[in-house]
Amino acid sequence: MRKIIVIAGPTAVGKTKYAIEAAKALNGEIVSCDSMQLYKYMDIGSAKPTKEELSEVKHHLVDIIDPAQPFSVALYQKLAKNAIDEIFAGCKIPIIAGGTGLYLNSLLYDMDFSNVSKNEELRKSLEEDAAAMGTEFLYKKLESLDPKAAERIHPNNTKKIIRAIEGAYSGEKIKDFKDCKEKCKDYETILIGLTRNRAELYDRINERVDTLVSEGLFEEVKNLLDMGLSEDDISMKGIGYKEVIGYFEELYTKDDAIELIKKNTRHFAKRQLTWFKRYDDIKWMNISDYGSDSAAIEEMIKWLKKELEYTTKATNPTM
Repeated sequence: MRKIIVIAGPTAVGKTKYAIEAAKALNGEIVSCDSMQLYKYMDIGSAKPTKEELSEVKHHLVDIIDPAQPFSVALYQKLAKNAIDEIFAGCKIPIIAGGTGLYLNSLLYDMDFSNVSKNEELRKSLEEDAAAMGTEFLYKKLESLDPKAAERIHPNNTKKIIRAIEGAYSGEKIKDFKDCKEKCKDYETILIGLTRNRAELYDRINERVDTLVSEGLFEEVKNLLDMGLSEDDISMKGIGYKEVIGYFEELYTKDDAIELIKKNTRHFAKRQLTWFKRYDDIKWMNISDYGSDSAAIEEMIKWLKKELEYTTKATNPTM
């Protein structure tokens, strides 16, 4: 029986470290579930695993996409499932690690991104409208046709706006992610949620931001801007990048930008926890309850081994 392990949780909780230790103990390989770590050249602001960490265990979907290239949940699902199949083929256990809820949903549930009929003539017309009158014009059209879809889609994401308008015209509106209830049948999932006491988590977030700044976050953003990227690129809308761009645009001081990154990251962590709490089969581990990371990791691996053995016996009663 094919089984995957998912290690989810808020930013700065320690997912990278815990996933690496799980992979080493269980003969696994890691599939990133982080919307920013996919991008090349965005190493610091995305808190990408270090070269040393990447050398400990094989990682998939890290550092593979040009930041100027459009990306979507649908493409992530395709790449991640290909990576999962590759890991299974090597007789290893896929370990999904990250905090991007929509990406994780695409692996846990049957989310069909190809159910909206294509209308090439309409698409060409919409693309011409976008070129002539701007994406804002299309977004307002979507708001009138499918307000719920407009709430989910970023006003600057022309590709998704056009796709949603196609769906609205065809009568096949794109299904809201939270309405996807059928679990993916390609594999069984063992789901762990990592958390810490709020004060400890927020201290870790603040310390991480200070570390990223000392490692060269502002210089990284400047280099990306020099490469031709801008605030209009989806990749540059991530926390840490958009605030630094604001500093370069003289909207606020460097210190204010750093404090804003910390604030926005704390708010993001809160939203992540709210998202993951919707999974009724998640096993929560509060790392703050343990004396150290090593003690928590030991307990996690012990639980995972029992769970892997249980699911195997449940599937093969004769074992």
